Amino acid sequence: MRQDFLPFSKPSISEEDIAAVGDVLRSGWITTGPNCAKFEDEICEYTGAENAVAIVSATAGMHTVLMALGIGPGDEVITPSLTWVSTVNIITLLGATPVYADVDRDTLLITPESIEKCITPRTRAIIPVHYAGVPVDLDGIYALAEKHGITVIEDAAHAVGTFYKGEHIGQRGIAIYSFHPIKNITTGEGGMVTAPDNDFLNKVRQLKFHGLGVDAFDRNTQGRAPQAEVITPGFKYNMTDISAVLGRRQLAKLEEFNAKRTRLALRYRELLADIPGVLPLEFPENYDFTHAWHLFIVRIDIDGLSRDAFMEKLKEYKIGTGLHFRAAHGQKYYRERNVVAPGGLVNTEWNSDRICSLPLFPDMTFQDQDDVIEAIKQVIKV
Repeated sequence: MRQDFLPFSKPSISEEDIAAVGDVLRSGWITTGPNCAKFEDEICEYTGAENAVAIVSATAGMHTVLMALGIGPGDEVITPSLTWVSTVNIITLLGATPVYADVDRDTLLITPESIEKCITPRTRAIIPVHYAGVPVDLDGIYALAEKHGITVIEDAAHAVGTFYKGEHIGQRGIAIYSFHPIKNITTGEGGMVTAPDNDFLNKVRQLKFHGLGVDAFDRNTQGRAPQAEVITPGFKYNMTDISAVLGRRQLAKLEEFNAKRTRLALRYRELLADIPGVLPLEFPENYDFTHAWHLFIVRIDIDGLSRDAFMEKLKEYKIGTGLHFRAAHGQKYYRERNVVAPGGLVNTEWNSDRICSLPLFPDMTFQDQDDVIEAIKQVIKV
């Protein structure tokens, strides 16, 4: 058995990263400033997005994007239930109604077909999730959205380094990234909103900084204009330069990070191939993509051994795991309100009861991975 506990995720932060943060702290400018502006530019350069706004979290990004679109009471927003509950919370807090599209049983992605079942005259937006680092079928979803005049908001929280048909996620429309510590790159806490329409992103900029008619940091004046006025009530969602400088350094290492994730993930698939009842996700077969391997998900489908019991037993072997995610419609608040999805959520519910995230992060070794596999074999008595 291992001597130390193996977490399911751990950020890869070097001494040079720490020194860069220290330089910002010593600079005298630690809130939104030149590093945020450069980080936005570098995200655009990497992803191919036309415009970007750094923000304090992906949740804040979702909040400001939905508000900038005018989503509110009487509107419906289509989303998978198998997602982090923050999306459903924001939809609900704005007075709109979340409408759940079922996922494919083995990719955990929503599809144009599952989305189309949910569309009504009140549908204002579709929020597909590029789950675990795999892109949804963007051509099909955007074609469907254009047909019905609906806005697409890509939940790209898992998708820094994800490509669809050679195109990085975020080039096509509105996308929201997360830089939480478990993500492929981190700013501690933080996110980024990208969009081709800069006028739309100006609304996001206003909402994320008190509703002022200027951003928290003006690239020309190197500060904030004192005569700025409130255009609309807004929030305090701006990223700091402390976070942004870490994000910039992480972004420069993203290809290296993702290459390590990919090696580990493909090795997992080989090592798990002969272990019954521990089922990795399958890949979409109808389009080309590059997997960012944000998460390595398995489904525990073993008689007499629940997913929760499996996770607890692995902990006894000093192996950490994650759960991404319990279906949002099964959470207490939403369960008590009896939200029912069109056609039901058979695949969502089957997976919600079985999914488990195995350890995966760039600094993980093959020996760590062997320990995970050996612990799984002990737990399920293979």
